[in-house]
Amino acid sequence: MQIKNMAELYRYSKDQHGKRPAFARKRGNGPYETISYDRLYQEAREVAAGLYERGIRKGDRVGIFADNRYEWILSSVAITLLGAADVPRGADITTEEIEYIVSHSEMKLLIVENNATLEKVKQSGVALPEAGLLTMESVEGYTSVDELRESGKKLLANNSEILDSIIASIKKDDLFTLIYTSGTTGKPKGVMLNHGNLISQVEGLPFKIEPGERVVSILPVWHIFERGFEIMTIYCGACTYYSNIRTLRDDLRMVRPTFMASAPRLWESIYAGIMTNVAKAPAVRQKLFGAALFFAGLVGRSKRYLLGRNLRLSGSNIAYPLLAPLHLIRLILVWLPYKLLDIIVLKKIRQATGGELRGSVSGGGALPPHVDAFFNNIGIPVLEGYGLTETSPVLAVRTFNKLVPGSVGPIYRATEIRIKDLNTGEIVWSNEGNPGGKGQGTLGRKGEIHVRGPQVTSGYFKNKEATDKVIDSEGWFNTGDLGMVTANQCLKIVGRSKETIVLLGGENVEPGPIENRLLQSPLIQHCMVVGQDQKYLGALIVPEPAALSHLGETIAEISAHPEARPAIQKEIKSLINEASGFKGFERVVDFQLLDKAFDPGDELTAKLSVKRHVVTDRYQHLIDSMYGAGKRSESKKAVAK
Repeated sequence: MQIKNMAELYRYSKDQHGKRPAFARKRGNGPYETISYDRLYQEAREVAAGLYERGIRKGDRVGIFADNRYEWILSSVAITLLGAADVPRGADITTEEIEYIVSHSEMKLLIVENNATLEKVKQSGVALPEAGLLTMESVEGYTSVDELRESGKKLLANNSEILDSIIASIKKDDLFTLIYTSGTTGKPKGVMLNHGNLISQVEGLPFKIEPGERVVSILPVWHIFERGFEIMTIYCGACTYYSNIRTLRDDLRMVRPTFMASAPRLWESIYAGIMTNVAKAPAVRQKLFGAALFFAGLVGRSKRYLLGRNLRLSGSNIAYPLLAPLHLIRLILVWLPYKLLDIIVLKKIRQATGGELRGSVSGGGALPPHVDAFFNNIGIPVLEGYGLTETSPVLAVRTFNKLVPGSVGPIYRATEIRIKDLNTGEIVWSNEGNPGGKGQGTLGRKGEIHVRGPQVTSGYFKNKEATDKVIDSEGWFNTGDLGMVTANQCLKIVGRSKETIVLLGGENVEPGPIENRLLQSPLIQHCMVVGQDQKYLGALIVPEPAALSHLGETIAEISAHPEARPAIQKEIKSLINEASGFKGFERVVDFQLLDKAFDPGDELTAKLSVKRHVVTDRYQHLIDSMYGAGKRSESKKAVAK
């Protein structure tokens, strides 16, 4: 069937999977209650009819400020059936964001989760949308989604075909959702994603999700990664079980998921929990665990080598086929002890995720290499992917047949990619004209990633200036990320060229205001905030020799002096804190002092802006030192003092 819009996709899923469970929710601490595809679609039609009575029409925008729950997806589907677009945000939205998003999006109606979110709306002082406000939970004085649905049910009883003509009129380039990026400074940008953007993601799904599979939802549904994944599960006929971080462990055992979307911090947390438990175990169990990991690593590396799934940055290697027999022999020799230890040890570890997890898609940041290797070696395939809100989001993702640790997998179907040298602008690799396929150029050469494809946004809502900065006249979108294409024809992400830092928890941090604040200190000459894919921010700092001349004659001498670090640390704590307008995750937790200044034409541009990629490459060893396992806890204690 040719699906022309997202409303048709929801109807198609109802027709294909009617009686199967689509979503599952819990009432308090009770068991899961499942909602079938038939029921989801029928209730969404009733809510849509209720919204129609409220004056919502095709092309309107409707806000949803709520966290993961059945009423969220119900409201979203209902809005889609009317040809309107949702404007989603989590319940942790701030009053400043509410004021801006409600006004800027020109939303016609707002749906909030509960009384707490409602109070935030009131505190923001924003004028309510024309069609008013609804709540998901019962709040005195306000109409709930359930009450609206009852009203819509009556309308459909008299006119059952009221939505059919609307659905038929929706085009692929009609707005489907308007997602405001969570910038920490300035005004958020509204990313416009249309029906065609999301349909292209479903059409390009490179692995199979079977009807009836069980999927646990833990990531924020208003983020496009979780949202897109839920749309894929709807299309495929799987059942999504809503969970949260407090009940996840029990929910995994109860649901026994077969698939899930995840973020790196989830796997880091599970990994840390496993290691903590092992450290507390008797010596015999620790040795068994170590042996199991050792043999699992040998098997994993040999299998990847033989299947061509180990990371190779450059082209053909003459020794590569010659080593294959050695890996085959090793695989045969270690297979028996590996299988025994897998049954005795590793199978029990897999039980922590329910014991039936056949795969997980990880996105929203980079997986730490040791965590990536651990789970893939013990039999939990982690399909790491890459994308942005502006690309709906997937640009590349690993598959079961091309699971190459260290990469984010093959380029997504129908996606064109250019790798451009940051200094010269030269295109070093491109698959232009062969979307999703092999390209021409130098493998393993780093550059800025530019993309073009059916998943790419048309731009930012009412912000042509910002749109023109990232999308050129030929439709190429500048991701701001640095990457390369490997000999396996996979994409590897190696850093960022744009300034926005995305922490491991998903928080977006604009380093500019933090750096500007730090530069107000007479003790700091230059600085650069770092922390991409880490738990917290760090900084590279060049001390100001004029202010610290009593510690040495040169920057190198000053940086090496034992009094320099405490002095700079005191400055950082006094400048970057909540009292000065910075959020908790914007604190600079650790730093390294450099031994030379940033020079124009080298680390600095002609306008004296920091060349972030140059500084990152040059001082990567110092950046790494701020995020070592031992250093991490030490840094947190230092800032907490």
